[in-house]
Amino acid sequence: MRDNTLIVCIGTDKCIGDSLGPLVGTFLKEANFPLPVIGTLQNPAHAVNLEEILCDISCQYPNHFIIAIDACLGFEDNLGDIQIKSGPVHPGKGVGKNLPTVGDISIVGVVDSIDIKEGYWLKNIRLNFIWDMAKIISEGLILAAKQKGM
Repeated sequence: MRDNTLIVCIGTDKCIGDSLGPLVGTFLKEANFPLPVIGTLQNPAHAVNLEEILCDISCQYPNHFIIAIDACLGFEDNLGDIQIKSGPVHPGKGVGKNLPTVGDISIVGVVDSIDIKEGYWLKNIRLNFIWDMAKIISEGLILAAKQKGM
């Protein structure tokens, strides 16, 4: 983690499964995280405003290293997994949306499974499940910042 790092938490609280990102952003803000955080429960970064937010980021945070956080769909065996990868996140891909990619690295939480036969859908996901994943991600970022002396 660098001083010029920006955290972008993608999703909306209108769907429990998609609230992972905004919950992480909220937890980071409440913990007075030392780096800029975009996307909280109060001010989410979601499909409707994502392009505008990315435009604002390019003006306000030029040359920042972006860590993108989002929920995703995956195989049932991977439910609850938190995956970190080099490269951007593809918001909305799991539900058939075509949105801009975000981030230099991405942290995604597998919040539900996808059944190829039935297409894309989110089942009844418990908020506690998403909450616990968001706590783990936010605590990991807070710990990483502390270890860097931020």
